[in-house]
Amino acid sequence: MALTADDSQTFERCIAVGGIAVFPADTVYGLACEPDTKEAVQRLYMLKRRRPDKPAAVMFFALDLALAALPELGPRTTAALHALLPGAVTALLPNPAARFPLACGPEPHVLGLRVPSWPPALAALADVRWPVLQSSANAAGGPDARRLEDVPEHIRTHTDLVLDGGELPGTPSTVVDLRAYEADSQWSVAREGAMSVMEVAARLESAP
Repeated sequence: MALTADDSQTFERCIAVGGIAVFPADTVYGLACEPDTKEAVQRLYMLKRRRPDKPAAVMFFALDLALAALPELGPRTTAALHALLPGAVTALLPNPAARFPLACGPEPHVLGLRVPSWPPALAALADVRWPVLQSSANAAGGPDARRLEDVPEHIRTHTDLVLDGGELPGTPSTVVDLRAYEADSQWSVAREGAMSVMEVAARLESAP
């Protein structure tokens, strides 16, 4: 089921007014809200029944927007992001400016960044200019949602917008820790998911 430009614009309006949306990503269905609106973030966490001290990721819908919003990242880390993103990766980054504190939980100087690689059916979402706090559309600890009907009913009925992107791959993003990358090119995988460790290594080896 292909999304349209109207879907993308409706999604942006929902986020802009403090709403919460269920939406399809390149991996699994997610929940999204404005990352600096405390009431929206609290509501998203309540819907997931997630502890408020657990961090979430900030998703940008295009890589250039992410890099423009994080100008303090060093050249080596930026090159690593160009190698990995867009893609099925959540990058753990140093966050010296403590940006998006509501997404960072107890570690304000660590930021999780997502930039999906949009398949053709979801390509309209690449036009979204608004970053979101993003978490999987499931109850905390529950299975990831491959299809919209896999999203728990209490989440679907209590969000402000639900976008149906059809069946998704169903494996969450791989979490790659790049916090030490600027200093010595060291990295690790905190959670293997949709992108294999071998592919992560190959991409990073290709980074200038």
